[in-house]
Amino acid sequence: MDVSESASISSGIAERYATAVFGIVKEAKNLAKLESNLDDLTAALADSADLRDLLTSPVYSREAQEAAITAVAKKMKLIPSMQNVLGLMAQKRRLFVVPHMVTRLREMIAEEKGEVTADVVSAKALTATQSKKLAETLKAKVGSDVKINATVDESLIGGLVVKMGSKMIDTSIRSKLDSLQNAMKEVG
Repeated sequence: MDVSESASISSGIAERYATAVFGIVKEAKNLAKLESNLDDLTAALADSADLRDLLTSPVYSREAQEAAITAVAKKMKLIPSMQNVLGLMAQKRRLFVVPHMVTRLREMIAEEKGEVTADVVSAKALTATQSKKLAETLKAKVGSDVKINATVDESLIGGLVVKMGSKMIDTSIRSKLDSLQNAMKEVG
């Protein structure tokens, strides 16, 4: 089995769980709370190596994983649908797909709200004003609300790299220097 097959299997599993949770939560008109839960869960996964280990380590038994993830979900005050799906995923040894499921749920919520997500990488952190102005500019281009997912990469030197779906706009100084270097190599 190559890596792409396992990634495909993971995303397929995540898709099924995400679809089930989304359907239940949408019917209950609780998408805003689910979105808040996803933010909390993402932050917890980023901050806690122990939690990431719990999701991926085969050392823990099903029962230990279920007890731990259920306790974490209750402590985080996740909505019952999320608590239940995390418990079920632990019983089925599927907790390793939680990050994929979170990503897919975010995409589904964005689709429901008519939002497009733009991954923006900048050399320095964007201010609130810059983010707002960029979101407005992108909204004018694509015709729907744009949610900015900003990260910082100092190696860009300056400028931005914006990815929306299959489109990418690279105005970074690093890419301009790279293309200049390539042009110079072609000449000499």
